[in-house]
Amino acid sequence: MLLSYLNQNDIEAGCDEAGRGCLAGPVFAAAVILPTSFSHALLNDSKQLNERQRYEARTIVEANALSWAVAQVDPTEIDEINILNASFLAMHRALDQLELRPTSLLIDGNRFRAYGEIPFHCIIKGDGKYLSIAAASILAKTYRDDYMLDLAKTHPQYSWSSNKGYPTAAHREAIRLHGATVHHRRSFRLLPDMVQGKLF
Repeated sequence: MLLSYLNQNDIEAGCDEAGRGCLAGPVFAAAVILPTSFSHALLNDSKQLNERQRYEARTIVEANALSWAVAQVDPTEIDEINILNASFLAMHRALDQLELRPTSLLIDGNRFRAYGEIPFHCIIKGDGKYLSIAAASILAKTYRDDYMLDLAKTHPQYSWSSNKGYPTAAHREAIRLHGATVHHRRSFRLLPDMVQGKLF
């Protein structure tokens, strides 16, 4: 069972990102504040759920959260500030949108950049430990998947409908054949070094 809270007296917002390791598309992040009494058998780390379960869980989270938000940082920004900073920025943008002000943040992972004066707790594999982080993981993942599915309609050659921008062999081969798009992260190693230079 995932934990409902770290400190019951705090208004805790769980935060997680999706798409950090992708070659294409934005990095997405979500922030979710759940009631301390909330529990649901389906809610788990989004990586443990199949696609149908993730979208079902998203509906449950959105219906029951006290507040939730999703935000993104696009490839050009990622290239400018690097993916780690972009992940922090996406979380900050999600937190900016919350209608309820949290008093504590639960962050998936081991690093974070402070958000104002709000105390935060970095929790390694937190999406498998705390409900609010799992909920954020599910929202970030499904909203990013929706975004990549939409991009795939106009860029079918990159197979984004299946790989969602991750560095699969088919994705890299498509980059080699067709070049990089405006949706690719130029600061990432898209292809082996001897080929990469041809893209720019």
